[in-house]
Amino acid sequence: MSRAQRLLDLIQALRRHRRPVAGAVLAADLGVSLRTVYRDIETLKAQGADIEGEAGLGYVLRPGFLLPPLMFSEEEIEALVLGSRWPLSGRLRRRRLEGLCPSSREGVVSPGRR
Repeated sequence: MSRAQRLLDLIQALRRHRRPVAGAVLAADLGVSLRTVYRDIETLKAQGADIEGEAGLGYVLRPGFLLPPLMFSEEEIEALVLGSRWPLSGRLRRRRLEGLCPSSREGVVSPGRR
């Protein structure tokens, strides 16, 4: 498993728990050592994840933490929008694309735009 995948899995594991969860439990869930969990939590904190807790007490991911959306260039957004206008499930694809667009590009995916 790559480190990036492990970090995403750790975030997902923390999301499943509403109360602080011990590092040993997280390590068992992820199939890694306790030391790896401690390092990965520090990495996630440094990247902006709102994780509270410490070794021996447990960790909790504060509500409201979201992964940043995928970023597309203007050309990529236009290509995705054009593809979403095909008759089959265009509305569904358009809604999913709206969720991926950064707020600075709001409205780009709307049906009235080119």
